[in-house]
Amino acid sequence: MQDSNRPHTASSVEALHQDWRSLLPPGHAPPSPHDRVELTGAQWRERLSPEQFDVLRRAGTEYPGSSPLNAEKRPGIFECAGCGLPLFSSAMKFDSGTGWPSFFTVIPGAVETRTDFKMILPRTEYHCARCGGHHGHVFKDGPPPTRLRYCNNGVALRFRPRDG
Repeated sequence: MQDSNRPHTASSVEALHQDWRSLLPPGHAPPSPHDRVELTGAQWRERLSPEQFDVLRRAGTEYPGSSPLNAEKRPGIFECAGCGLPLFSSAMKFDSGTGWPSFFTVIPGAVETRTDFKMILPRTEYHCARCGGHHGHVFKDGPPPTRLRYCNNGVALRFRPRDG
């Protein structure tokens, strides 16, 4: 795995897109975004903490710097806290200095996007492809080669360490 503090190339990003499964525990098959998870509001409230419900189901935002995942540096997978779909590998993470866990690419097929106008100017919101949970926004100010920053609410993620 490449050190996430070193610059990535297009070929190294392609390798990340292919190799993230190696970070899953042995015998752990990744869930598919095609296995849709659709629950009622009451079922989501039972499954999620109030903070997770606010972010994942109501498109809320946690306070910057509030997530312990900002400091997470172990090898592993960042999954949707709502349904467990793998969204990012640890090798895709970088320190953006924004106060939210940030990633320069995503596991292919794991997220869907749409434009939101909540801040008047259009932004690209992304959400889990399996359960539709809101995770954050993607900006075009990330590191090379993608130049993207997937700015994620930490409360919307669950971290699965490679050896855990």
